[in-house]
Amino acid sequence: MEYVNLGKAGLKVSRICLGTMTFGSRKWRDWVLDEEEARPIFRRAVELGINFFDTADVYSGGVSEQVTGRALKELFGSRDEFVVATKVHQPMGDKPNQQGLSRKHILDGIDASLRRLGLDHVDLYQTHRWDPHTPIEETMQALHDVIRAGKARYIGASSMYAWQFAKASSPRTCTAGRASSRCRTTIT
Repeated sequence: MEYVNLGKAGLKVSRICLGTMTFGSRKWRDWVLDEEEARPIFRRAVELGINFFDTADVYSGGVSEQVTGRALKELFGSRDEFVVATKVHQPMGDKPNQQGLSRKHILDGIDASLRRLGLDHVDLYQTHRWDPHTPIEETMQALHDVIRAGKARYIGASSMYAWQFAKASSPRTCTAGRASSRCRTTIT
């Protein structure tokens, strides 16, 4: 397996990342594989040298994170052998603050993801989508605080238009909070 840097960061990840959207519960989607069906796929990925695994809070309503966390603990000797990414934004309930990229949802979301994964931190915490209802400065400060709390090592973004990535990483946005260098050093 070839290993590369994650973006501009020093973190080494397998060139192939195993996405886990299809693992969890058929109650979410009928094409989802349950934990027993997913286990051989995780095992083969590890045998091939994959060390990078991507999930999201919304996949199977959080069950994908549970399946992923258990598989990684079972297949790896120590936490430093694998890289796990998860995402925040999509609805995790029907209440107004159970979705989006508000400070509240981000901070509640990382805690819930860590519980489901059975980990004390994720390596990469990503916004799943752009949130037009929350100021980007609020989102960036919340993500920075997640890193400062030791709950994530890096932050990133999953699906956005190029102008949204540019706005999220602009010096003006990044200096709006307490730490002026956070975007230059943590966005991957």
